[in-house]
Order: sequence, then C-alpha cells, then structure tokens
Amino acid sequence: MKRAVPMASAIKTFRASDSYLCCVREFALRPLRDEEEYRAAVDVLGRMASREDLQEGERDYLAALSRFVGDYETQGRRSAMTKLSPLDVLRHLMEENDMNTTDLGCVLGSRGLASEVLNGKRGLSKALIRRLAEKFCVEPGLFID
Repeated sequence: MKRAVPMASAIKTFRASDSYLCCVREFALRPLRDEEEYRAAVDVLGRMASREDLQEGERDYLAALSRFVGDYETQGRRSAMTKLSPLDVLRHLMEENDMNTTDLGCVLGSRGLASEVLNGKRGLSKALIRRLAEKFCVEPGLFID
C-alpha cells in the first residue's frame, strides 16, 4: 500500500528576491486595464530597460511587465481592427508591412486578383482569407464582413 504524499511537500515554492518585490511595490504586476496603466507601464519599462545593472529579480520583473504591455498592445490592435471593414483591415496590414498590389498578388495568386480585391470588385473567398490570415498572422475573422 502506497503512502499518500501531503500536498504541501509536492509543491515547490519559489521565493521572490528583494529586487523583484521592490519593483512590484513600485508598479504591481497584473494585466493592464486602460491607457493610463499602459502608459505608466511603458514608462517603467523604459526606465528599467535602459539600465545595464539589473539584478536577476529585476530582469524577471521586466520580462513579466513586458508581457503584460505586449498583451495590452495586441488586444488594442485587435479591438481597433474589428471596427474596420475587411478591405480597410487589408489595406492597413499592407501599409504596416510596406506592401503594394504586386506584393499582395504574390500572396493571393495574381496581381490582377489583388487589384480586383483592393478595388472592391471581388470579395474574399475562404481560401484567400486563409492565405491573408496566415501571411499577416491575424485571425481570419478580421477579413469576414
């Protein structure tokens, strides 16, 4: 018969360093909820990232805060994109990626097809939506009206 192992002994505990806790006291680590928190987090990141003498705990904090900032930026971009029409989303992504009609033609299959799509003469099929979502690393739903 096996003996039951108490839960507490099965869990490995990690002790936060003083430098990490000091950072958390200055700006708590949690998902960012609004633009004010985002700007404050970016300010903290800027100050910390410019230092070359970060301790291990500060580097851990910096990595975690960077993740929260990135998540907020991604969510904001996604939210802004859902308000655009599929064609506006495509134009925006092309601009962000410094693409022209010829470049889009390489993604869609032909320059003529790209031109028709951009001029609103042709809609986006499931296959084209799949290619665009893959190319731009976005959700296919952005291209569905």
